[in-house]
Amino acid sequence: MAAALPKTYDPAATEARWQRAWEEAGAFHPDPAGPGEPFSVVIPPPNVTGSLHMGHGFETALIDTIVRFQRLQGKNVLCLPGTDHASIAVQTLLEKQLKAQGIPKEELGRDAFLEKAWSWKAESGGTIVGQLRRLGYSVDWQRERFTLDPGLNQAVVEAFLRLHDQGLIYRGEYLVNWCPASGSAVSDLEVEMKELEGHLWHFRYPLTDGPATGGSDHLVVATTRPETMLGDTGVAVHPDDPRYAALVGRTITLPLVGRAIPIVADEHVDPAFGTGCVKVTPAHDPNDFAIGQRHGLPLITVMAKDGTMNAAAGNFAGLDRFEARQAVVAAMEAGGFLVKVEPHRHSVPFSDRGKVPVEPLLSTQWFVRAEPLAARCREALDGGSPRFVPERWEKVYRDWLTDIRDWCISRQLWWGHRIPAWFVVSETGGVITEATPYVVARDAGEAHEKAETAYGEGSRAAGRELQLEQDPDVLDTWFSSGLWPFSTLGWPDPAAADLARWYPTSVLVTGFDIIFFWVARMTMLAGAMEPAGAGQNWMPFADVMIHGLVRDENNRKMSKSAGNGIDPLPLIERYGADALRFALVREVAGAGQDIRLDYDRDRGSSSTVEAARNFANKLWNATRFALMNLGGETPASLGAPDPERLQLADRWILSRLARVSDETAQRYGSYALGEAAKGLYEFAWNEVCDWTIELLKRRLNPRPAAEGEPLSPEALADQRTARQVLAQVLEQLLVLLHPLMPHLSEELWHGLTGAPESTFLALNPWPVPEPGALDAGLEDRFAELIEAIRVVRNLRAVAGLKPSQPAPVLFVTGRADLAATLSEATADITTLTRAESVTVLDPATAAARPAARALAAVSGELQVLLPLEGLVDLDALRARLEKDIAKATKEIQGLGGRLANPNFASKAPPEVVAECRANLAEAETQAALARQRLVDLGG
Repeated sequence: MAAALPKTYDPAATEARWQRAWEEAGAFHPDPAGPGEPFSVVIPPPNVTGSLHMGHGFETALIDTIVRFQRLQGKNVLCLPGTDHASIAVQTLLEKQLKAQGIPKEELGRDAFLEKAWSWKAESGGTIVGQLRRLGYSVDWQRERFTLDPGLNQAVVEAFLRLHDQGLIYRGEYLVNWCPASGSAVSDLEVEMKELEGHLWHFRYPLTDGPATGGSDHLVVATTRPETMLGDTGVAVHPDDPRYAALVGRTITLPLVGRAIPIVADEHVDPAFGTGCVKVTPAHDPNDFAIGQRHGLPLITVMAKDGTMNAAAGNFAGLDRFEARQAVVAAMEAGGFLVKVEPHRHSVPFSDRGKVPVEPLLSTQWFVRAEPLAARCREALDGGSPRFVPERWEKVYRDWLTDIRDWCISRQLWWGHRIPAWFVVSETGGVITEATPYVVARDAGEAHEKAETAYGEGSRAAGRELQLEQDPDVLDTWFSSGLWPFSTLGWPDPAAADLARWYPTSVLVTGFDIIFFWVARMTMLAGAMEPAGAGQNWMPFADVMIHGLVRDENNRKMSKSAGNGIDPLPLIERYGADALRFALVREVAGAGQDIRLDYDRDRGSSSTVEAARNFANKLWNATRFALMNLGGETPASLGAPDPERLQLADRWILSRLARVSDETAQRYGSYALGEAAKGLYEFAWNEVCDWTIELLKRRLNPRPAAEGEPLSPEALADQRTARQVLAQVLEQLLVLLHPLMPHLSEELWHGLTGAPESTFLALNPWPVPEPGALDAGLEDRFAELIEAIRVVRNLRAVAGLKPSQPAPVLFVTGRADLAATLSEATADITTLTRAESVTVLDPATAAARPAARALAAVSGELQVLLPLEGLVDLDALRARLEKDIAKATKEIQGLGGRLANPNFASKAPPEVVAECRANLAEAETQAALARQRLVDLGG
């Protein structure tokens, strides 16, 4: 038996109840041995330090829509959640706490620091997981993973060893992004480019051996970073620049330092920038590093890792880098080497975590050889794997995999996956140097065995005891995240049931901003590991759905620094998680495009989310109406309607239901989620809640032939048919909506079906349309019928008829099929338009009838007439139409005058001019319509 629903929908209580019920029942905890085609998603792991923001809300809505649909398709779905340990973020947070207590982390020690980190993770690290639960994420929380879990750590160690054994991991001194604030190398992803107002300083560098014949005795170089000039080892010009061709191969004397450095020709130089002469500081700039490599220039580091100048900076040693900048400029000016200073806006790389400009510095680090891995990914992409949606992002992915630089994977931190390398420090006097030999091993015991084999005999011969020390650094967070699609499924255990069942995963849903840093690293590492065996199956996901960003109410990218982020939790509290989810997905114009969320910060409200909440209320009220009119029965007890008893409106809505079901399945399956949401909104609101319910009302509550008499068998049979249609449409509609609005649909489905709480709509099958339900011709004709009813209602409003006042309706059409549809729907037209009578005529018959004073309108191939003789005051109606004509004429003159003004047409914003033209066209249409109605009324 169907269950009663409260009068009003309470999202908070409903959502909490179903989230708890799903989780307690293990509804989303699949068995790898269970039936159904496998479908899997491992969700992008948010930082354990994070809290929910609108980007999470958007991505969650997209992923959950996809996986819930696939469950309804009968697939064995795994959606696996987890969090990332976020090395720099956690370490920065804990160091700030220690600093406030006056305790340096070095004094605390590594083991105690890590104990503190794990304690923090246990107490506060689950904040974002709890927040994600509020969104109704249908993930398997029993399989939740953390990137520092023992199993995932084992995977990281195994991956490091395999890459090292393949010659794809090496250790060396190279230029890296260095964050002085966190004291660590950082990845490209952790570098944020910021546009800053700066300066371009022009310095005079004198030629060592004096001026060329008839030429100058110096070169002028331009730089935005004067402090690095102390490490210059060359000056570069373009090989085709005639201004400097004669000087290539000569030397200049570096001011303040006195070092003679060569002038080299290199195609990297832009002759149009500055003076066309570029100072080359190979140890402090990646482009300069490349120039230095090509020309054999030495590398001189003049900056320490804490951002101060080192001994190689001479008199400037000990100064902070920005203090040194001012001091160098002052010294150059005092020496007569400063030519000029220009304002210059340029991009400066900042550490996303340290919030300071990064420094390109030489540092001994661990690297992954990227090109061999990228080459394999390019080969797979040529074979169509993975497939990008939208397709245009494939080029972005391919371009990044081309001419790729090696990946620095070591970080000078304590929180993270410690690098599984042990240095044989007994070979280098107990210290780790660039030349210290090392062994790579799974643990200390294996390291000692390997070191004993390689160095033990030699050490004893030299009178030394074998001494090992593990590398103190940890791996880049993106190294462990790159293994996420298979480390979470049990790799490297070849017998892992989850890995065998759900790898490769089905789809990755992520933002375009991390294609380079995460998507590509996952594909590269999967190629090296081959977790699923040979062939194309090693690619970690079949599809990559790229989504855009959620922008604020002013269409700006949301960021912490801009302070314009939107916290989704207050919106969930106000409108419900389903409303927020539906609003976000519905706003998607296309995959990969940004969306704008309107938001009133003062009121904490959003009209977009409010509209979705109103939609939820509409569905709630429609279901309550059904429950009050189904006679206590359920869709199952009512059964399917007899096709022979279906009326025109029944056949129409069942055809529309079948079509929308097919369209929605296709849209969900192809990741056109925004189109699915828009289509369901229109269908549910207009065709089901408005038209279908209105059309069924008279049949759901039939009146007996005479007061006090029982309903006839025919009326009872028709009432049951109406109930069956309404129950079937609503039940299937709730299934279609479930991926988008899971809590609401689950609640309404239980109310409608009377199913026990242990049975879930979330695990039900997708509806299969009845054979022969689709009827495109009927749908087209019924759409014309609906428009005809709208026209009649509009004419009644123009005439000023009272809602309860009956009036005759006359339709004229030369199309036999449309005439037949109108005739069959006479009872519906009468009910919905308060028609006194409904007459359908062909043009010839209509022309032969005596002319009547009537309002008329045309809808496609149909003329609609509303005879008014004896129903309204025709003189008053004519006066009102004349007044409408006068008003429209005045508006036409005003708008026409504005558009005729050359200043307005040429200087006003295009959107203002377009709006003016649209208003003029509308006014002209209304004026013409009113004049025609005057003619129809004999005015």
